[in-house]
Amino acid sequence: MLLQDSVFTPQTKSGLSRAQEVRRLAALQSYEIMDTPPEVAFDDLARLASVICDTPISLVSLLDGERQWFKARTDQSWPTSTPRELAFCQQAIQGFTLYEVEDASCHPLFENNDLVTGDPNIRFYAGCPLITPEGDALGTLCAIDTVPRRLTDGQRDALGILAREVVAHLELRRARLELDQERLKLDGLLRLANNTAENLYASKSQNEIFIKQEHKLLRLRTESIRYIEALGDYVNIYAGSERFTIYSTMKDLESRLPARDFARVHRKYIVRLDRIISIESDALLVEADRGTEGGASLLPVPIGNSFKAGLLSRLNLV
Repeated sequence: MLLQDSVFTPQTKSGLSRAQEVRRLAALQSYEIMDTPPEVAFDDLARLASVICDTPISLVSLLDGERQWFKARTDQSWPTSTPRELAFCQQAIQGFTLYEVEDASCHPLFENNDLVTGDPNIRFYAGCPLITPEGDALGTLCAIDTVPRRLTDGQRDALGILAREVVAHLELRRARLELDQERLKLDGLLRLANNTAENLYASKSQNEIFIKQEHKLLRLRTESIRYIEALGDYVNIYAGSERFTIYSTMKDLESRLPARDFARVHRKYIVRLDRIISIESDALLVEADRGTEGGASLLPVPIGNSFKAGLLSRLNLV
């Protein structure tokens, strides 16, 4: 038995209550489907509906607040969207079963419709609402012809089955989008965690360095380093009461030391800030190894003019 034609009410464009329409539009938006490119799954379902119903046109139609937009259409000359006030689907989404119009030219709701009186000259329409699991109608899977006709019971049943398949693909598509979004969030969290771990590791690793001495590696804690002196292709590292000569550059060593603790004071010198005792003119006095008998000795280290301002800015001057 055919569904009786619904009477349009002025509540909303679709005849649904305003609360229903707000919920319906929110549901439609959640699928992120409007104005997306064609997809094979939806095109196939539209073609199958056209074959089963023996109509030249079949559409997957979705209705937003102002228009009906076609996710799939069997005739590519058919427009991609039409104004919502012209949509037959606007009537179909008011129910839960097939909405069928045998001859739109003599139907009171459609006889003056521009899609009936002019191109594409719609006469027959059959649309099954696309009902979400929550009960909201997003649009229809519809079959259209330019001559009056009616479907068989088997065609109506088949169109309903295909409409449910369209919704199933919408659900699957939304699940993929949500999964992709969650994956992006997870990737972001993993990157953040990795960056944090790397920073923590870098911070920890900068508390010590390994240096090559006589075919072996020695671990040297950076807190024991008083200053570093460049000697051509080599550098001297003064740590505690010892001196270590290694093959390296000042730039490389500077990158391996904790920046908060060390400062480049000359193109040939890097010093540990908490070992600076005083600054006199163009030189600073650096404390030698703490704990030596007779007190700590003081060693002068020159300050380069281009480094003085940077050094002073890092000192807690009063």
